[in-house]
Amino acid sequence: MTTRHEKFAEAVTHLLQAAGVDLADPELKGTPQKVAELWLDDLLKGTSEDPAEILQKTVPGTSDAVFVFDLSFHSMCPHHLLPYRGRVHVGYLPKDKLVGFGRLARLVTCLSRRLTLQENICEEIPQLLIEHLDARGAGCVIEAEQLCLALPDDRHEGSLVLTSSFAGEFAERSELRQRLLNRPKKI
Repeated sequence: MTTRHEKFAEAVTHLLQAAGVDLADPELKGTPQKVAELWLDDLLKGTSEDPAEILQKTVPGTSDAVFVFDLSFHSMCPHHLLPYRGRVHVGYLPKDKLVGFGRLARLVTCLSRRLTLQENICEEIPQLLIEHLDARGAGCVIEAEQLCLALPDDRHEGSLVLTSSFAGEFAERSELRQRLLNRPKKI
């Protein structure tokens, strides 16, 4: 039986051959297998994870607001199969459940390790926090460098894409949005 990794490596071999790459080049020894490992074990790891399970472990409690800033992430553009990376800033208003900060970081990793748009990750995070934590409101801001903007001929290297999404009380209360958009400077 052929494994996912073997199938993926075979597909990479075909892709490189179709591009006219000489696979006899010693520098390319093992490349299809390395690419399969990177993609399946890292870049697309989130496809096998369930955000609901990540947010399942909660503790009772309330807080005025919870903010976590500068969660680093990387993802893959579904249009060009090119990576993008940046920082995610998340906030939520708990009703009676809190989730660990590490769980918020794992949620970001889960959603970003897929073929997905930055806009989709940004939209999903607040919705999942409201749905699974019964949060009164939630928001997400993502700043990322998109290689599909930096690599083509028009070379917009260093450009930054900012997306934001707010739900519940975050959508209604400008001071909450501002706290997330105007994140504090590093300590």
